[in-house]
Amino acid sequence: MPPKDDLELQKLRKELDDLMTKIKEEQNKAADKTLEDICGDVASAPKVRLTTKKLLKGHINKVNSIHFSGDSRHAVTGSLDGKLIIWDTWTGNKVQIIPLRSSWVMSVAFAPSGNYVACGGMDNMCTVYDLNNRDSTGAAKIVRELLGYEGFLSSCRFLDDKTIITGSGDMKICLWDLEMGKRSLEFEAHSGDVVSISLSPDSSSYLTGSVDKSCRLWDLRDDKPKQTFFGHTSDVNSVCGPRTRLLACLTYVQIRT
Repeated sequence: MPPKDDLELQKLRKELDDLMTKIKEEQNKAADKTLEDICGDVASAPKVRLTTKKLLKGHINKVNSIHFSGDSRHAVTGSLDGKLIIWDTWTGNKVQIIPLRSSWVMSVAFAPSGNYVACGGMDNMCTVYDLNNRDSTGAAKIVRELLGYEGFLSSCRFLDDKTIITGSGDMKICLWDLEMGKRSLEFEAHSGDVVSISLSPDSSSYLTGSVDKSCRLWDLRDDKPKQTFFGHTSDVNSVCGPRTRLLACLTYVQIRT
């Protein structure tokens, strides 16, 4: 016989599913027009032609994550080959290669200033590197190892050189003070693994995606969501909010192993 906690969890999940079904039924009753009806006379969107601007080759295994610096020129990539590579995307040259202690990297982040990069994954921690300070081998020095996660680190983003936000497989969002190496905020953001974070341009709010099939909008100062978006029937693996400085591009950077 299943444990009492499992039975209670199953009961709560069924209750949640029933409530979601009821909400959808009420929405359908109130809807006087469909999306197709409203958009029926709207012209088709113009076709966007993408051309490869640079092909960045250097990794020898799967590239799991990429993030641009604030100058929109330099980027960091993380790969299962156990390395971070800092790229000059204008020239296609490697600026720096950082060997990792764990090759199971799932997320990388570049500080807007370009001074730091961070990464994490199945090692259940977020590691921060100082690009302006190198060790005897020439690789960037580790300045912080943020520990204490009960699940894999799925996403990380710098707010500035002193603050980073992370999401993880223990369903939590953590805001870290990098100077102190301590959490300034920690809370359960979803009912499943947090797998993606996207910051607003001014870093005052952010979006999260989760395996609980929802994405949520947050204010950086609060641990309660401002809005929850339902509609997906499976995991929300990636989210991206509007960025006024990063709209549509007709060129793209391609990275291959």
